[in-house]
Amino acid sequence: MRVSAIAIVTAFLLSGCAVGGFSRSVDVTASSEQGSVRAIGGIVGGGLVMGQLGAGLNRRERLAAIDAEYRALESAPAGQPVNWSDERTRHSGAVTAAQPYRVGSQDCRPYSHSVTVDGGKRRARATACRNPDGSWTLLD
Repeated sequence: MRVSAIAIVTAFLLSGCAVGGFSRSVDVTASSEQGSVRAIGGIVGGGLVMGQLGAGLNRRERLAAIDAEYRALESAPAGQPVNWSDERTRHSGAVTAAQPYRVGSQDCRPYSHSVTVDGGKRRARATACRNPDGSWTLLD
C-alpha cells in the first residue's frame, strides 16, 4: 500500500514537471497521528489549494497555485501578491503573505489565497510555519 502511494505521488510530481509549471518538489515526509504527509511544492500537504479552495482546478492549475503559495511564503514582501493564471481556462489566483513572525525557532507567516474559477471568487486564509528542512506546514 505504501509503495503504491509513493508511486502515485511521484508520478503526480513528475507529471507536473512535464507541463512546465512546477519548478520544485521537496521530498519530505512528516509524521502525524494519521500517518505520513508528503510536502508538495515545499508545502506539507500541498497548501490551501489542495482543500476546498482548489475545487474546480485542474492538476496544472493546482501546481501553479501551490508554487505561488510557496513563493509568497518564502520570499514575497509582506502585502505583495504572487499571482498565477491559466490562459486556457482563465482560472487564476493571488497569494498574499503578511509580515513574518517567529514562534520559538520557527518563522511563520499568515497568508491569504484568492482563486477565481468560472467567474466565481473564493478566498481562504491560513498561517504556515517554516520547517528546518525548508518546507512549510499549515497551522491548524
